Amino acid sequence: MSRRGLQAAVGVLACIPVTVGLMGVVQGPGEVMPGEDWPVNLDSHYRFLSGIFLAIGLTFWWCVPAIERRTAAFRMLCLLIFTGGLGRGLSLVLAGPPVTEHLIGLGFELVLVPVLAWWQGRVAAASA
Repeated sequence: MSRRGLQAAVGVLACIPVTVGLMGVVQGPGEVMPGEDWPVNLDSHYRFLSGIFLAIGLTFWWCVPAIERRTAAFRMLCLLIFTGGLGRGLSLVLAGPPVTEHLIGLGFELVLVPVLAWWQGRVAAASA
């Protein structure tokens, strides 16, 4: 449960929102479901949310060098992702199971992210 281990884990895991967010901003919803005729409002909303996801990943990377001192930012990022996971979980219950990648994301959002928040809290407390 070391600082370096946490930094490595967060640095690698942040590649997911950075990559997926950037792809969503650039390619739009056609990246997920090619061939569909997407309404302009859905395209706009999808790219907006992808931009937020990209910013979350970039902010996680910003936290990495001083991860023991950036507790408030780190916890807010974790809360954002966890809340998104709750929304994805509600969709699972109401609309049915999504593609496998989204189910894996749900596990990250509702299980792995709280573990990272706990780990960061331990690292922050140990450095105080």
